[in-house]
Amino acid sequence: MTLTADNLSKDKIKEIIAKRIAKEFHPNDIVTLGIGLPTEAANYIDENMHIIFQSENGILGMGKNQKGPRYNTKIVNAGGTYVEVNKGASFYDSQMAFTIMRGGHIDVTVLGALQVDAEGSIASWQIPGKFVPGIGGSMDLIVGSKKVIVAMTHTSKQESKIVKKCTLPLTAYRQVDIIVTERAVFQVAKDGLILTEINPLFSVQDIKNSTDADFFISKSLISMQI
Repeated sequence: MTLTADNLSKDKIKEIIAKRIAKEFHPNDIVTLGIGLPTEAANYIDENMHIIFQSENGILGMGKNQKGPRYNTKIVNAGGTYVEVNKGASFYDSQMAFTIMRGGHIDVTVLGALQVDAEGSIASWQIPGKFVPGIGGSMDLIVGSKKVIVAMTHTSKQESKIVKKCTLPLTAYRQVDIIVTERAVFQVAKDGLILTEINPLFSVQDIKNSTDADFFISKSLISMQI
């Protein structure tokens, strides 16, 4: 079946976003991947590239998701997924985890979001009408990291998640650097959002129609690899 904008499966959407995020990492980066979709990025790292993944529940040196009929159920990431650990990995308590996150030791943080706005503010924790356990470590991660990437679907129930101004409670104000969805990549600049990459299955007009926030189009706009 020919892949089109209308038949993108949930798994393909996750793959597109995770593969693109993986390209943002550099050798020896210390990277924290948030719960859910962001954790998929670890599965698309070149094995020759030395990336140190940190899980906020207390792992430094986290590897890919465990696969196979048997799992080591004692090793999980912050989202409860069974993961591998790389040689030299370390385990520590929540106090040390938050010391690392707050202390400016994380090079890149990748998080999901409910909304991101044109100023780079992010709302990622409170869903209207639903019980949520709280913010967790998101605030600490975002403010303490050198680079913040949002990984999320472009829309939810046909509504844009990239908005002019967040209407949900903020997780952080003006801290996001890059937004990656299955449709496009935006850089967050002082003057607003810049569309730098686009999924070839979509047109620029498609992106405008599905994005609530205004944005500029980069002169060097390129196609995402899907």
